Amino acid sequence: MRVFLVNPNHLSFGIGVITPRWLYVLASATPRSYGDPVLVDETLAPMDCAQVQKGDVVGIGIHSGNCLRGYEVGRAARDRGAYVVFGGIHTSLFPEEAFEHGGANAVVKGDGDVIWAKVLADCQSGLVQRVYDGGRIEAGQFLPARWDLMPPDSYMWASVQTVRGCPKHCSFCSVWRTDGQKPRQRASDSIIGEIIELRRMGFRFIALADDNFYPVTLEDLELARRQKDHHHLAELQATRDERFELMARLALLPEDMVFYTQITMEAAEDPDFLDAMQKARIKGALVGVESVTPEGLKAIFKEFNYAGRDLVQRLRTFREHGVHVLGSFIFGLPTDRPDTFEATATLAADANLTFAQFVMLTPFPGTVDFQRWEKTMASDPTRIEGFPLTRYWLIPQAQRPKVYMSHPLMSAEEIRWRSQAVWDRFYSLPSIWKRSNCVKSLRARLAFIFISKLYRQMYANTGIATDSARSNRANRWARLLVKPCLRLFQAPPMPELM
Repeated sequence: MRVFLVNPNHLSFGIGVITPRWLYVLASATPRSYGDPVLVDETLAPMDCAQVQKGDVVGIGIHSGNCLRGYEVGRAARDRGAYVVFGGIHTSLFPEEAFEHGGANAVVKGDGDVIWAKVLADCQSGLVQRVYDGGRIEAGQFLPARWDLMPPDSYMWASVQTVRGCPKHCSFCSVWRTDGQKPRQRASDSIIGEIIELRRMGFRFIALADDNFYPVTLEDLELARRQKDHHHLAELQATRDERFELMARLALLPEDMVFYTQITMEAAEDPDFLDAMQKARIKGALVGVESVTPEGLKAIFKEFNYAGRDLVQRLRTFREHGVHVLGSFIFGLPTDRPDTFEATATLAADANLTFAQFVMLTPFPGTVDFQRWEKTMASDPTRIEGFPLTRYWLIPQAQRPKVYMSHPLMSAEEIRWRSQAVWDRFYSLPSIWKRSNCVKSLRARLAFIFISKLYRQMYANTGIATDSARSNRANRWARLLVKPCLRLFQAPPMPELM
């Protein structure tokens, strides 16, 4: 019995930007008695189902964006007599889909680190259960990844997770519902050990693939003090102290290492935390700005963010502490107006953002937004390729609408071209060259241009900001750019590093 683990994708670029961490963690969860699993990341190359034999196990991890391709792979593997097992966030939310559309023998809900060995044992004995519930395991049970199985020269960045869960409750995000609002934080020993292994292999750029690297805010601590909740205060302080311990240890790693993470805006009010990030060489962070107006932030339950000039100052604070921001903005909120697009583009420039993404409001499964939208669409008889719009991920990509949620002021086409205009303005060559002054040498500035263009092209084929012609053009450009960009990120291996 061979074990296959598949990360589905409808496009293959030959080189990936960031390692799909779950693939290598589940490889670690595969007992050695089954041999090394065959890992297939379709970002690199498509799955060859001819390798699959009767009695093999094919595990497929999906989210809503790649589930259609995942179901296609699952059906092909099932036709060859394999046990097909689906996992991932989408499977946890819609487990029955995997049986109906993906040829599944079984599904895994929740975390797979611990339950995966049980699934494989049941497949070997022929006593496969329909549903396995991995739950939310404790941080001490998180497994390090099997990086020894990674193909060489395939990824620009590696990924290490330090914490699962986010205490926020943003309406457009499912993380707090699937991973929980209580942060489950790994001990620094296991994190540092994994990072050292990756640096030995030649990776110096590491994404800290966390739901929220800043799980405890100063406001959280102050609220617990005011409420005289000493037990909760002690828990919060311990979590915060562990963050600082980790960053102090990151600072002792080789000086050429660079880290990137995801964080909430409130960190801008915590200079001690930002200083620790700078010393740890956490040089970049995705910050969910989402909206530049108070009304927009209220609509998505993110009133802890700032708007207007206060927002510009908070974002600049990150740069003042050496942390470059990838600002994430959402267009299509019900409070957006035509002038919101211009205001967003101007603010992104004024705030000295190093990178930015401008995404369309999409009702992702598991979110508050999706629940609201699904209710409003209950009486809509529209079907596309036999599926209601509220199951848009099952509609073939060429037939999917560009906009799912109607807007009170603007048409879908107007939102599309206004969003595209903001992308084009932020990633024009003059704008990129101006932002490239964040690095010093001419070589580094040229590298910044390459990376900016690659980021733009890889995002050009998603969401509302494109049409099919532009998507195909972007994919061609991305394939041309990935190889030179890979060389920019590679470093000599350090096998002697301890």
